Amino acid sequence: MSEAPDSSTEPRPLRLREALRQARIEAADRTGVVVDLRDAEVARLEILNEALDPLFAEIPSQIDLFDRAISQGETPRLWIDVVAHVVMGRDKRQYRFVQDTRNGRIVLAESHDIGAIVKAVTDYVARRMVERERAFGVARMQAQASSETPRRGRFWPFVLGFVLGALSLFGIALYESLKPINF
Repeated sequence: MSEAPDSSTEPRPLRLREALRQARIEAADRTGVVVDLRDAEVARLEILNEALDPLFAEIPSQIDLFDRAISQGETPRLWIDVVAHVVMGRDKRQYRFVQDTRNGRIVLAESHDIGAIVKAVTDYVARRMVERERAFGVARMQAQASSETPRRGRFWPFVLGFVLGALSLFGIALYESLKPINF
């Protein structure tokens, strides 16, 4: 008789996602050294993109500030939003999180470690969400302030202007009629 293997002593098989991630890391390491550096950059950015999945899953769906995507241009980039992206450093192993500003590009974080970049992106996303809340809060307060001031009717200023205009015309006509006529 054959005995069934004990599942508690066997090593737990890796999940497919973990195996794919490991295969991508190995392929990126080989490719980064050999020929196609651009594909290695894209592979590393895809790994970072997967590491950011839990962060972007927490963002409420009504907040549309962030548009995460990998651009496949001459320099591959992982875009976080319109002004911030992650690009690989010169050694093709270092992640560089940058933001475009009016005064040029600034480096927000730079590291070989994915965890450090994920933390920097998390902090950036949090700051942007707070800025959004403040902007909507100020707009909401201004709308409340403008709605609280009583709005005067437009009818009474019109009537007052009409009466004052008629009286002034009557006064001018009376003045002209009382003038002596000179020939």
